[in-house]
Amino acid sequence: MALDLEEQEQVEELKAWWKQHGSLITAVVVAAALAFAGWQGWRWYQANQAAHASMLYETLSKAVQANDAKALRDASGTLVESYPRTLYASMGALVAARYHFDHNDLKTARAQLQWVMERSPSQDFRDLARLRLATVLLDETAYDEALKMLDAKPAPAYEAQYAALQGDLLVAKNQAAEAKAAYKLALEKADGRDGAFQESVRMRLEALGG
Repeated sequence: MALDLEEQEQVEELKAWWKQHGSLITAVVVAAALAFAGWQGWRWYQANQAAHASMLYETLSKAVQANDAKALRDASGTLVESYPRTLYASMGALVAARYHFDHNDLKTARAQLQWVMERSPSQDFRDLARLRLATVLLDETAYDEALKMLDAKPAPAYEAQYAALQGDLLVAKNQAAEAKAAYKLALEKADGRDGAFQESVRMRLEALGG
């Protein structure tokens, strides 16, 4: 069917518009398609990384149960080197640190906790690692270094534990008045959330005559 004059004009206008803007529209569509493909690829990459890290974390956990230090070192080393951005790497380093601490390898425990503090994508894990590292320093009688570390403000969930450990460090330094204040702060921050923790802090406070 032949086009009437008005329809022909519309077609010509459309052709002219496409000639002027077609390249830009094509570029936008291609860019959007590439962005979507990239996003999908990134999601697949992250899922793949998490899956491999999960298997390594399971291997590490089994190594702890079997008291296999070599398997634990291999798994934790691969986790932090190959999958540092996954939470499994942080969890693995924390588990490895506890294992080495329990086996009196404080140097390795410190290294694992330091890695979590510096590299973990989770603020909670960084706070927990700092708390545990301060505990290791207490065991090494590095009281001032531990207290300096605990100056960092943690998430509210860790405030009570930070204060309680500060109290323990101050007791070790024979600073009873400051230790009492720290224990009282720990009880205040605990806010009834952990009965066993609060009872432990109360006993330490009472031992100081508080």
